[in-house]
Amino acid sequence: MDPLGAPSQFVDVDTLPSWGNSCEDQLNASEIAAETYQEETVRSPFLYNKDINGKVVLWKGDVALLNCTAIVNTSNESLTDKNPVSESIFMLAGPDLKEDLQKLRGCRTGEAKLTKGFNLAARFIIHTVGPKYKSRYRTAAESSLYSCYRNVLQLAKEQSMSSVGFCVINSAKRGYPLEDATHIALRTVRRFLEIHGETLEKVVFAVSELEEATYQKLLPLYFPRSLKEESRSLPCLPTDIGNAEGEPVVPERQIRISEKPGAPEDNQEEEDEGLGVDLSFIGSHAFARMEGDIDKQRRLILQGQLSEAALQKQHQRNYNRWLCQARSEDLSDIASLKALYQTGVDNCGRTVMVVVGRNIPVTLIDMDKALLYFIHVMDHIAVKEYVLVYFHTLTSEYNHLDSDFLKKLYDVVDVKYKRNLKAVYFVHPTFRSKVSTWFFTTFSVSGLKDKIHHVDSLHQLFSAISPEQIDFPPFVLEYDARENGPYYTSYLPSPDL
Repeated sequence: MDPLGAPSQFVDVDTLPSWGNSCEDQLNASEIAAETYQEETVRSPFLYNKDINGKVVLWKGDVALLNCTAIVNTSNESLTDKNPVSESIFMLAGPDLKEDLQKLRGCRTGEAKLTKGFNLAARFIIHTVGPKYKSRYRTAAESSLYSCYRNVLQLAKEQSMSSVGFCVINSAKRGYPLEDATHIALRTVRRFLEIHGETLEKVVFAVSELEEATYQKLLPLYFPRSLKEESRSLPCLPTDIGNAEGEPVVPERQIRISEKPGAPEDNQEEEDEGLGVDLSFIGSHAFARMEGDIDKQRRLILQGQLSEAALQKQHQRNYNRWLCQARSEDLSDIASLKALYQTGVDNCGRTVMVVVGRNIPVTLIDMDKALLYFIHVMDHIAVKEYVLVYFHTLTSEYNHLDSDFLKKLYDVVDVKYKRNLKAVYFVHPTFRSKVSTWFFTTFSVSGLKDKIHHVDSLHQLFSAISPEQIDFPPFVLEYDARENGPYYTSYLPSPDL
């Protein structure tokens, strides 16, 4: 319960406008419906979600003034830091807070600890310690900052809190770049709300005037307020968008080769941080990466002497390089072909991805860029079960992907693609394509043959996927009606929808 007689400067979070209600989200129903059908090609890993946006608030002000279940205090390991956020909280909470903090016996970097709010409007204060930032230790700093936000949210969930007010945890005196830290803050909160959204009603980002512009700039990337904003924001996402919980994806551990072995590079304070090492600046040659003799590894692979674990590690490293390139390259020319897009779900609730063969001009495009685009679109789709619908309809020899490209794609993609792919529906196949598919799945790749289903008519496809769950290219409908009779078009939704 909020304390009686709370000073008037306190702000009730329920009176603050949510991010979803901000002025840029004034799309009417017809515009949203139009976007649903016009922008079907690529979806962001952070989908437009009105319910989640309604839980998020960006507010310029002092976090100590928020009337919510808990506010967040950023401090040091002894919980005695004198930064503007902490000083304001201590001043308004009263002397009892200092006594309560002494019982906690400090707080480690990345942890979160709870005290009462005392004279604040907030019932509780969640204290956390952000990392000191050094460019050499970037990977560990990212992981620690993620832990701050994640542990605060987890504590709020465990204590059945309905609202949390975040300060900017990466205080200026700890040297963390504001934009980098904001990416971690926003995506961690976003992923938490996706998984545990029912436990929190409001998450407020309380920012200063200097911080507000950065949050305004990056919020649309993780909390798009419309399908159009989602599409616009997709190319602006960083290479590392974290895993399913927003945690930074840490590359395999590497050994740093110092230019002057034995020479001290940092003071004792930096060593006490206990942070890991970021080696992105190390050369890619075998010695610098401590990978051993690459040619020897390849010979061992051919001789079948390299362990399965080593093979998997090498494959994952190769895939990560492709993924990083896919997220940094301009693939708009491939996206404009509308050859690959996400549609609805099948009868088992699995995501349906559509490939339109006729829209792939194999002889006119850079097939490496096509592979990059496939990875860019599919990486976040393949984390869950999915199916592919391939329309072979009215393709010519200029649209046919050769077996070398398909083998390369199959070899490059991560194991999750193969594990979570449950079916491939090959629509309107020809005799030649059936033979080619049989040879490819028999002699070139393993584990795919039983997943291929040749579908001669849309009527057969509808037994696995409802027609309203697929966005059909018009020429596919026309061809099927001509070959199998107009009866099948009665399954399809009205074009006016």
